[in-house]
Amino acid sequence: MSDDLRKVGYSKERRVDPQIVVGLLVDRRGFPLEIGCFEGNKAETLTLIPIVKQFQDRHGLADIVIVADAGMLSASNLRDLDEADLRFIVGSRVTKAPVDLESHFRWHGDAFTDAQVIDTITPRTGRKIENDPKHKTEPLWDPQAHPGSWRAVWAYSAKRAVRDNKTLTLQENKARAVIAGEKAARTPRFVKTRNGAAELDEASLARARRLVGLKGYVTNIAHSVMPAGEVIASYHDLWTVEQSFRMSKTDLRARPMFHHTRHAIEAHLTIVFTALAVSREVQARTGLAIRNVVRQLRPLRSATIAINGSQQTFAPVIPEPQQTILDALEQV
Repeated sequence: MSDDLRKVGYSKERRVDPQIVVGLLVDRRGFPLEIGCFEGNKAETLTLIPIVKQFQDRHGLADIVIVADAGMLSASNLRDLDEADLRFIVGSRVTKAPVDLESHFRWHGDAFTDAQVIDTITPRTGRKIENDPKHKTEPLWDPQAHPGSWRAVWAYSAKRAVRDNKTLTLQENKARAVIAGEKAARTPRFVKTRNGAAELDEASLARARRLVGLKGYVTNIAHSVMPAGEVIASYHDLWTVEQSFRMSKTDLRARPMFHHTRHAIEAHLTIVFTALAVSREVQARTGLAIRNVVRQLRPLRSATIAINGSQQTFAPVIPEPQQTILDALEQV
Protein backbone atom coordinates (compact mmCIF):
# COMPACT_ATOMS: atom_id res chain seq x y z
CA MET A 1 0.00 0.00 0.00
CA SER A 2 1.36 3.43 -0.94
CA ASP A 3 1.99 6.19 1.63
CA ASP A 4 3.86 9.51 1.74
CA LEU A 5 7.21 7.78 1.15
CA ARG A 6 6.47 4.47 -0.54
CA LYS A 7 4.99 5.24 -3.93
CA VAL A 8 4.68 3.49 -7.27
CA GLY A 9 7.27 4.90 -9.67
CA TYR A 10 9.63 4.04 -12.49
CA SER A 11 11.20 0.59 -12.09
CA LYS A 12 13.80 -1.00 -14.38
CA GLU A 13 12.27 -4.37 -13.45
CA ARG A 14 8.83 -2.97 -14.34
CA ARG A 15 7.50 -3.55 -10.84
CA VAL A 16 4.20 -2.00 -9.84
CA ASP A 17 4.69 -2.31 -6.08
CA PRO A 18 5.28 0.77 -3.91
CA GLN A 19 8.98 1.62 -3.72
CA ILE A 20 11.44 4.22 -2.49
CA VAL A 21 14.33 5.90 -4.29
CA VAL A 22 17.70 5.66 -2.55
CA GLY A 23 20.45 8.22 -3.08
CA LEU A 24 23.98 7.02 -2.33
CA LEU A 25 26.99 9.35 -2.49
CA VAL A 26 30.44 7.75 -2.61
CA ASP A 27 33.97 9.04 -3.19
CA ARG A 28 36.17 8.10 -6.16
CA ARG A 29 37.25 4.90 -4.36
CA GLY A 30 33.65 3.83 -3.85
CA PHE A 31 33.68 4.57 -0.09
CA PRO A 32 30.19 5.68 1.03
CA LEU A 33 29.78 9.27 2.18
CA GLU A 34 26.04 9.91 2.36
CA ILE A 35 22.77 8.03 1.95
CA GLY A 36 19.17 9.14 1.84
CA CYS A 37 15.74 7.99 0.77
CA PHE A 38 13.13 9.77 -1.32
CA GLU A 39 9.58 9.22 -2.52
CA GLY A 40 9.26 6.26 -4.86
CA ASN A 41 7.91 8.35 -7.73
CA LYS A 42 10.73 10.89 -7.61
CA ALA A 43 13.07 10.98 -10.60
CA GLU A 44 16.59 9.75 -9.80
CA THR A 45 18.09 12.88 -11.33
CA LEU A 46 16.26 15.01 -8.74
CA THR A 47 17.90 13.22 -5.80
CA LEU A 48 21.50 14.10 -6.67
CA ILE A 49 21.70 17.75 -5.60
CA PRO A 50 19.89 17.29 -2.23
CA ILE A 51 22.24 14.44 -1.24
CA VAL A 52 25.37 16.33 -2.33
CA LYS A 53 24.37 19.64 -0.71
CA GLN A 54 23.46 17.82 2.50
CA PHE A 55 26.94 16.29 2.67
CA GLN A 56 28.63 19.53 1.59
CA ASP A 57 26.86 21.64 4.24
CA ARG A 58 27.52 19.14 7.01
CA HIS A 59 31.26 19.09 6.38
CA GLY A 60 31.71 22.68 5.25
CA LEU A 61 33.10 21.78 1.81
CA ALA A 62 33.56 24.77 -0.46
CA ASP A 63 34.23 22.81 -3.65
CA ILE A 64 33.13 19.38 -4.82
CA VAL A 65 33.17 17.60 -8.18
CA ILE A 66 30.26 15.35 -9.20
CA VAL A 67 31.02 12.51 -11.62
CA ALA A 68 28.03 10.80 -13.21
CA ASP A 69 27.20 8.76 -16.30
CA ALA A 70 25.35 9.95 -19.40
CA GLY A 71 22.01 9.48 -17.64
CA MET A 72 22.59 12.90 -16.04
CA LEU A 73 23.26 14.55 -19.41
CA SER A 74 20.31 16.88 -19.88
CA ALA A 75 20.28 20.65 -20.19
CA SER A 76 18.22 21.11 -17.01
CA ASN A 77 20.30 18.72 -14.89
CA LEU A 78 23.61 20.34 -15.84
CA ARG A 79 22.17 23.81 -15.37
CA ASP A 80 20.91 22.89 -11.90
CA LEU A 81 24.33 21.51 -10.92
CA ASP A 82 26.07 24.63 -12.17
CA GLU A 83 23.64 26.96 -10.41
CA ALA A 84 24.21 25.01 -7.19
CA ASP A 85 27.95 25.86 -7.52
CA LEU A 86 28.80 22.22 -8.08
CA ARG A 87 31.43 21.14 -10.59
CA PHE A 88 30.55 18.14 -12.70
CA ILE A 89 31.97 15.61 -15.11
CA VAL A 90 29.38 13.56 -16.98
CA GLY A 91 29.60 11.17 -19.88
CA SER A 92 28.46 12.47 -23.25
CA ARG A 93 26.53 10.59 -25.90
CA VAL A 94 28.44 9.67 -29.02
CA THR A 95 25.63 11.12 -31.16
CA LYS A 96 26.78 14.57 -30.01
CA ALA A 97 30.24 14.10 -31.55
CA PRO A 98 29.33 15.40 -35.06
CA VAL A 99 28.30 18.77 -33.57
CA ASP A 100 31.08 19.03 -30.97
CA LEU A 101 33.78 17.93 -33.43
CA GLU A 102 32.42 19.62 -36.55
CA SER A 103 35.68 21.50 -37.09
CA HIS A 104 37.71 18.29 -36.81
CA PHE A 105 35.49 16.42 -39.25
CA ARG A 106 35.63 19.33 -41.71
CA TRP A 107 39.40 19.78 -41.63
CA HIS A 108 40.61 16.25 -40.83
CA GLY A 109 37.76 13.95 -41.86
CA ASP A 110 36.98 10.99 -39.62
CA ALA A 111 40.65 10.11 -39.06
CA PHE A 112 41.82 9.83 -35.46
CA THR A 113 44.99 8.54 -33.85
CA ASP A 114 44.99 6.18 -30.88
CA ALA A 115 44.71 8.04 -27.54
CA GLN A 116 44.00 11.33 -29.35
CA VAL A 117 42.24 13.87 -27.11
CA ILE A 118 40.31 16.89 -28.39
CA ASP A 119 39.38 19.63 -25.90
CA THR A 120 36.46 21.67 -27.27
CA ILE A 121 32.95 22.89 -26.43
CA THR A 122 29.44 21.47 -26.64
CA PRO A 123 26.17 23.46 -26.77
CA ARG A 124 24.18 23.60 -23.55
CA THR A 125 21.07 23.27 -25.69
CA GLY A 126 20.63 22.38 -29.34
CA ARG A 127 19.59 25.91 -30.23
CA LYS A 128 22.89 27.74 -29.72
CA ILE A 129 26.06 26.63 -31.54
CA GLU A 130 29.21 28.56 -30.60
CA ASN A 131 31.73 26.32 -32.36
CA ASP A 132 32.52 27.82 -35.77
CA PRO A 133 33.68 25.04 -38.15
CA LYS A 134 35.39 27.65 -40.32
CA HIS A 135 38.14 27.76 -37.71
CA LYS A 136 40.54 24.85 -37.97
CA THR A 137 41.42 24.85 -34.26
CA GLU A 138 38.82 23.64 -31.79
CA PRO A 139 37.93 26.39 -29.25
CA LEU A 140 38.94 25.95 -25.62
CA TRP A 141 35.97 26.47 -23.32
CA ASP A 142 35.72 29.82 -21.56
CA PRO A 143 32.53 30.44 -19.55
CA GLN A 144 32.69 34.14 -20.42
CA ALA A 145 33.36 33.68 -24.14
CA HIS A 146 31.03 30.67 -24.50
CA PRO A 147 28.01 31.29 -22.23
CA GLY A 148 25.88 28.92 -24.31
CA SER A 149 28.28 25.98 -24.09
CA TRP A 150 29.93 23.55 -21.71
CA ARG A 151 33.42 22.19 -22.00
CA ALA A 152 33.62 18.89 -23.91
CA VAL A 153 36.56 16.50 -23.95
CA TRP A 154 36.58 13.80 -26.62
CA ALA A 155 39.01 10.89 -26.65
CA TYR A 156 39.63 8.25 -29.30
CA SER A 157 40.73 4.71 -28.49
CA ALA A 158 41.68 2.12 -31.10
CA LYS A 159 40.72 -0.62 -28.63
CA ARG A 160 37.30 0.96 -28.12
CA ALA A 161 36.91 1.26 -31.90
CA VAL A 162 37.41 -2.49 -32.31
CA ARG A 163 34.83 -3.17 -29.60
CA ASP A 164 32.36 -0.66 -31.05
CA ASN A 165 32.74 -2.11 -34.55
CA LYS A 166 32.08 -5.59 -33.21
CA THR A 167 28.91 -4.38 -31.49
CA LEU A 168 27.71 -2.57 -34.63
CA THR A 169 28.32 -5.69 -36.73
CA LEU A 170 26.17 -7.74 -34.36
CA GLN A 171 23.44 -5.10 -34.50
CA GLU A 172 23.66 -4.98 -38.31
CA ASN A 173 23.39 -8.78 -38.57
CA LYS A 174 20.37 -8.75 -36.27
CA ALA A 175 18.74 -6.02 -38.36
CA ARG A 176 19.34 -7.96 -41.59
CA ALA A 177 17.92 -11.13 -40.01
CA VAL A 178 14.75 -9.29 -38.95
CA ILE A 179 14.37 -7.71 -42.40
CA ALA A 180 14.80 -11.14 -44.05
CA GLY A 181 12.17 -12.63 -41.76
CA GLU A 182 14.70 -15.02 -40.20
CA LYS A 183 14.19 -13.63 -36.73
CA ALA A 184 11.06 -12.25 -35.08
CA ALA A 185 11.79 -9.29 -32.84
CA ARG A 186 10.74 -5.77 -32.09
CA THR A 187 12.23 -3.34 -34.57
CA PRO A 188 15.95 -3.32 -33.77
CA ARG A 189 18.47 -0.60 -34.44
CA PHE A 190 19.25 0.18 -38.10
CA VAL A 191 15.85 -1.02 -39.36
CA LYS A 192 13.50 1.51 -40.94
CA THR A 193 10.17 1.15 -42.65
CA ARG A 194 9.52 2.50 -46.15
CA ASN A 195 6.22 1.98 -47.97
CA GLY A 196 5.27 -0.63 -45.41
CA ALA A 197 8.43 -2.69 -45.93
CA ALA A 198 11.38 -3.00 -43.54
CA GLU A 199 14.81 -2.16 -44.87
CA LEU A 200 18.31 -1.52 -43.53
CA ASP A 201 19.00 2.06 -42.51
CA GLU A 202 22.30 2.39 -44.36
CA ALA A 203 22.73 6.08 -43.51
CA SER A 204 22.37 5.55 -39.75
CA LEU A 205 24.74 2.60 -39.87
CA ALA A 206 27.33 4.64 -41.77
CA ARG A 207 27.05 7.49 -39.24
CA ALA A 208 27.55 5.05 -36.37
CA ARG A 209 30.59 3.47 -38.06
CA ARG A 210 32.10 6.92 -38.46
CA LEU A 211 31.99 7.57 -34.71
CA VAL A 212 33.43 4.27 -33.41
CA GLY A 213 36.19 4.62 -30.86
CA LEU A 214 35.05 8.02 -29.59
CA LYS A 215 34.07 8.78 -26.00
CA GLY A 216 33.00 12.19 -24.79
CA TYR A 217 32.94 13.95 -21.42
CA VAL A 218 31.08 17.15 -20.53
CA THR A 219 32.22 19.37 -17.66
CA ASN A 220 32.04 22.89 -16.26
CA ILE A 221 35.66 22.77 -15.05
CA ALA A 222 38.00 25.01 -17.00
CA HIS A 223 41.07 23.46 -18.66
CA SER A 224 43.29 25.73 -16.54
CA VAL A 225 41.93 24.00 -13.42
CA MET A 226 41.74 20.42 -14.67
CA PRO A 227 43.53 19.21 -17.81
CA ALA A 228 41.75 16.93 -20.24
CA GLY A 229 43.63 13.83 -19.07
CA GLU A 230 42.47 14.35 -15.49
CA VAL A 231 38.87 14.84 -16.64
CA ILE A 232 39.01 11.48 -18.42
CA ALA A 233 40.75 9.75 -15.49
CA SER A 234 38.16 11.08 -13.05
CA TYR A 235 35.33 9.72 -15.16
CA HIS A 236 37.02 6.34 -15.48
CA ASP A 237 36.90 6.02 -11.67
CA LEU A 238 33.11 5.84 -12.04
CA TRP A 239 33.31 2.04 -12.16
CA THR A 240 34.11 2.01 -8.43
CA VAL A 241 30.90 3.96 -7.83
CA GLU A 242 28.88 1.45 -9.83
CA GLN A 243 30.61 -1.37 -7.95
CA SER A 244 29.45 0.08 -4.62
CA PHE A 245 25.85 0.21 -5.87
CA ARG A 246 26.06 -3.42 -6.98
CA MET A 247 27.54 -4.43 -3.62
CA SER A 248 24.71 -2.64 -1.80
CA LYS A 249 22.04 -4.38 -3.87
CA THR A 250 23.51 -7.89 -3.88
CA ASP A 251 26.20 -8.62 -1.29
CA LEU A 252 24.63 -6.44 1.42
CA ARG A 253 20.98 -7.27 0.63
CA ALA A 254 19.74 -3.68 0.49
CA ARG A 255 16.68 -5.01 -1.29
CA PRO A 256 14.03 -6.30 -1.10
CA MET A 257 13.08 -4.26 1.96
CA PHE A 258 10.28 -5.52 4.20
CA HIS A 259 9.59 -2.33 6.18
CA HIS A 260 6.63 0.02 6.19
CA THR A 261 7.55 3.04 8.31
CA ARG A 262 10.10 5.73 7.50
CA HIS A 263 12.22 5.22 10.64
CA ALA A 264 12.46 1.46 9.99
CA ILE A 265 13.41 2.08 6.35
CA GLU A 266 16.06 4.61 7.35
CA ALA A 267 17.41 2.20 9.98
CA HIS A 268 17.72 -0.50 7.32
CA LEU A 269 19.59 1.89 5.01
CA THR A 270 21.89 2.96 7.84
CA ILE A 271 22.89 -0.67 8.42
CA VAL A 272 23.51 -1.16 4.69
CA PHE A 273 25.54 2.07 4.60
CA THR A 274 27.67 0.95 7.56
CA ALA A 275 28.20 -2.52 6.08
CA LEU A 276 29.26 -0.96 2.77
CA ALA A 277 31.80 1.25 4.56
CA VAL A 278 33.23 -1.77 6.42
CA SER A 279 33.30 -3.84 3.22
CA ARG A 280 35.10 -1.10 1.31
CA GLU A 281 37.70 -0.77 4.07
CA VAL A 282 38.20 -4.54 4.14
CA GLN A 283 38.73 -4.56 0.38
CA ALA A 284 41.15 -1.62 0.57
CA ARG A 285 43.26 -3.32 3.26
CA THR A 286 43.32 -6.84 1.80
CA GLY A 287 43.11 -6.14 -1.94
CA LEU A 288 40.46 -8.87 -2.16
CA ALA A 289 36.75 -8.78 -2.99
CA ILE A 290 34.54 -8.91 0.10
CA ARG A 291 33.00 -12.21 -1.05
CA ASN A 292 36.48 -13.72 -1.26
CA VAL A 293 37.36 -12.51 2.25
CA VAL A 294 34.14 -13.90 3.73
CA ARG A 295 34.59 -17.23 1.93
CA GLN A 296 38.11 -17.64 3.29
CA LEU A 297 37.43 -16.55 6.87
CA ARG A 298 34.03 -18.15 7.44
CA PRO A 299 35.41 -21.71 7.97
CA LEU A 300 37.68 -20.54 10.81
CA ARG A 301 36.12 -21.61 14.10
CA SER A 302 37.20 -21.75 17.73
CA ALA A 303 35.70 -24.25 20.18
CA THR A 304 35.03 -24.11 23.91
CA ILE A 305 34.40 -27.37 25.81
CA ALA A 306 33.16 -27.53 29.40
CA ILE A 307 33.59 -30.90 31.25
CA ASN A 308 33.12 -31.48 34.98
CA GLY A 309 33.38 -27.83 35.84
CA SER A 310 36.50 -27.18 33.78
CA GLN A 311 36.50 -25.22 30.55
CA GLN A 312 38.92 -25.54 27.67
CA THR A 313 39.06 -23.26 24.59
CA PHE A 314 40.68 -24.39 21.36
CA ALA A 315 41.84 -21.70 18.96
CA PRO A 316 41.31 -22.27 15.24
CA VAL A 317 44.13 -23.49 13.04
CA ILE A 318 44.70 -20.56 10.69
CA PRO A 319 46.49 -21.28 7.40
CA GLU A 320 49.01 -18.73 6.19
CA PRO A 321 46.78 -17.13 3.45
CA GLN A 322 43.98 -16.50 5.93
CA GLN A 323 46.44 -15.22 8.55
CA THR A 324 47.69 -12.69 6.00
CA ILE A 325 44.13 -11.42 5.61
CA LEU A 326 43.68 -11.13 9.37
CA ASP A 327 46.99 -9.30 9.75
CA ALA A 328 45.91 -6.81 7.08
CA LEU A 329 42.61 -6.20 8.89
CA GLU A 330 44.40 -5.57 12.19
CA GLN A 331 46.55 -2.77 10.76
CA VAL A 332 45.87 0.60 12.34
